Amino acid sequence: MTTQRAEPGLQAGEREMLTGWLDYHRATLRWKCEGLTDDQLRERAVPPSGLCLLGLVRHLTECERSWFRNVLLGADLPPLYCTEEDPDGDFNDVGTADVAEDMAAFERACGSAREAVASVPDLDALSKKPDRRTGEQFSVRWIVTHMIEEYARHNGHADLLRERIDGATGD
Repeated sequence: MTTQRAEPGLQAGEREMLTGWLDYHRATLRWKCEGLTDDQLRERAVPPSGLCLLGLVRHLTECERSWFRNVLLGADLPPLYCTEEDPDGDFNDVGTADVAEDMAAFERACGSAREAVASVPDLDALSKKPDRRTGEQFSVRWIVTHMIEEYARHNGHADLLRERIDGATGD
C-alpha cells in the first residue's frame, strides 16, 4: 500500500477532526482502488448490479462537486457523469470510461472541496444554495458530516468489491 491514511489527532479541534476524518475516508477509497487494473476497477459486484470500484470513485466525485462547490459555494457546475436521462451514469458508463481521467477528476474534486471548506469562516457558516426540498440552508458542519457518512457507507462497499476482486482485505 502506498496510499497513506492518517487519522486526526485525538484532541483535535472540531474542524480539524471532521476534515481529518473526511480525508481519511477519501484515502481509504483510493487505497481500495490501488494496484488494480482498469478492468478490475470496472468489475461489477454481482450482475446485474452496476456497483463497481470505478463507479464509486465517479459517484463520490459527483458528491464532492455537488456538495462543496454547488451547494456550499453556490456554483452551478454540471454533473460529470450523470444526466437527467441517466441519473446513474456514474455507475452505468464505466465500460468505456477513461480510468486515469476519472481518478484525476476525483483528486481535483477533493482538492476543490478542501479549498471550499477552508474558505468559510467556521463550521456554522451556511451554504449559498438551500435544500431544494425544504428551502433551508446547510451548515458546513452538516455537509462535512454528511460526506463522512457517504464515504463510510461506500467504503464498506469498496471493501467487499476489493475482496471479491483479489482477496485483499483491510480496515
